Amino acid sequence: MKFEVRTENDNLPKSFFTFLITFLIIFFIIILTNISIKFGRISRHYEINYLCKLLIIEKSKYEFKKLSKLTNQTSKQKMWDLCNEIVK
Repeated sequence: MKFEVRTENDNLPKSFFTFLITFLIIFFIIILTNISIKFGRISRHYEINYLCKLLIIEKSKYEFKKLSKLTNQTSKQKMWDLCNEIVK
């Protein structure tokens, strides 16, 4: 008759490994979120520059509307001042 006693010594490494994997996944999610937010800001900045250059060349209502949505400006004079400052 055999009598075996099993001890589970590898529970600690398994729990540490799952903790490490969870930490790495959360870390990568945070990094990717930050990168996507920064790309959004950069693209918004370049779109404002592009629309200001178009607005100075060709004064159309469509550019005014898009620029007012991006900059939250309602006054045309403030948009002109902003565009003149950006284009300089």
